[in-house]
Amino acid sequence: MDELWQDSQPTTPSEPEGTDGLGNLNLGDWSDLTDLTETTTPPPTPTRTKKDTSLGYELYLNVRTLVFVLAALILIFTFVVRIIVVSGSSMENTLQNGDSMLVWCLGYEPKQGDIVVLTQRSYQEDSLVKRVIATEGQRVDIDYDTGTVYVDGTPLEEDYIKEAMKVPNYGEGVNHVTVPEGCIFVMGDNRNDSADSRYPSIGIIDTRSVIGRAVMVLFPFQDFTLL
Repeated sequence: MDELWQDSQPTTPSEPEGTDGLGNLNLGDWSDLTDLTETTTPPPTPTRTKKDTSLGYELYLNVRTLVFVLAALILIFTFVVRIIVVSGSSMENTLQNGDSMLVWCLGYEPKQGDIVVLTQRSYQEDSLVKRVIATEGQRVDIDYDTGTVYVDGTPLEEDYIKEAMKVPNYGEGVNHVTVPEGCIFVMGDNRNDSADSRYPSIGIIDTRSVIGRAVMVLFPFQDFTLL
């Protein structure tokens, strides 16, 4: 009877080798899992260093500053001031051939006695350098017998002219005139070698043709002076 009962008890199956009591999971060697992790990890992505970033930003700032400076210089030397080289002898002895002048352009309105740079396409394409003798509404009379220029009946004291004025080779030209509105009458300081408002091809100058006023001689350095 006892033998029969024992034979009927369920037999516990033996655990497979290597389970260590954790069910059917075989832990095996953990080094295999470690190797798998190492081989599947992507290489680190190179990143910019703080030094590289600062150098690039500094270069950007320098280039931007250079562009701003160049743009400012272009605007200044187009609308504010210009550097113009004297060509010819018509303004001796005040100005010499080859002198480089600084010319003020912005908002300039011609005044009597100023040295101006202007254009007169009816005479030549290049700019001219002359002295303003009279402005709009003023009367100009030239007496070649005495070598005197009168403005509104008053003789000009012209200590800047090179020599006593004579009748030019083209004749007396325009020598008695009232300057129209918006115009000026100009002459060179070297009266005997100057094509100016006396010369029919130049005549009275429209103020819109005036580039600006010469304010100083920059070069050559020995000729540096304010005008």
